[in-house]
Amino acid sequence: MDMTPANLQALFKAYNTNFQQGFNSLGEQGALYEMFCTVVPSTTAVEVYPWLKSLPRMREWLGDRVINSLEGADFSIKNRKFELTEGIERDAIEDDTYGLYGPVFDEFGRLSREHPNELAVEALEKNPMCFDGQPFFDADHPVLDKKGEVISVTNDMGGTGPAWYVMDLSRAIKPMVFQRRRDYTFRAITNLNDSEVFMKDKFLFGTDARVNAGSGLWMLAVRSKQALTPENYKAAREALQAMKGDYERPLAVRHTHTMVPSTLEGAALKILKNQLASGGESNEWMDTSKLIMNPWLATA
Repeated sequence: MDMTPANLQALFKAYNTNFQQGFNSLGEQGALYEMFCTVVPSTTAVEVYPWLKSLPRMREWLGDRVINSLEGADFSIKNRKFELTEGIERDAIEDDTYGLYGPVFDEFGRLSREHPNELAVEALEKNPMCFDGQPFFDADHPVLDKKGEVISVTNDMGGTGPAWYVMDLSRAIKPMVFQRRRDYTFRAITNLNDSEVFMKDKFLFGTDARVNAGSGLWMLAVRSKQALTPENYKAAREALQAMKGDYERPLAVRHTHTMVPSTLEGAALKILKNQLASGGESNEWMDTSKLIMNPWLATA
């Protein structure tokens, strides 16, 4: 290939097409994180979130309105930068072997689409601090009882095995947050006069983004590391649906989804899809929630 600006621009467009093909190849699985994360467009380096300390409720309008104040509790998520870069020798392009790199940039696109899924699970499994100053999954979330006194509420069922989760994903606000400051884009350095090309005789192609994930509302998710059995499923489900706000106001939390790692898919399917339980009795838990098999969750 002649090293003309037009040819190099055409090369970038070809690799960008490969990138977009890879980005779109995952289909709905690429947006797996959107099921359990509130996706927020970020406009600054650090976003401060005014999450409600409890989900609001409608009330009968008698007299003046009662204003529900958003309380941020100094809770924030800082954006992080991520990149993936590949260098191609000038000789490879001059010798017309650049076509060998098409699959590489196809994979770049796929990895860029998959990265939010990975990042969201990383945040979930790190069990980050949330707005009340406690780890997201914790036995000591402070909530006010009927008398206004602080009591502890848990959304962690304990155990030592692979973690699985029961969640209410029916709301606009989700258990986790994914914030996007700068989306994943494909870029290149192909100018022959650029210092990188001049000094190393290599063209650079890559993708980068500024994003991060963190905790949202802890009362919308319960974690269990107990064996995934009908009994433990029932206990986690009841703990989720029993969640109450301050002064014991019902939150109407619904168990809509169960998220499991790949190693627990079979156990989850037995609970959620089998018509009969062990012993031949009717399976009362069939179709009581939707199954999310998340391949990024830890399996041990």
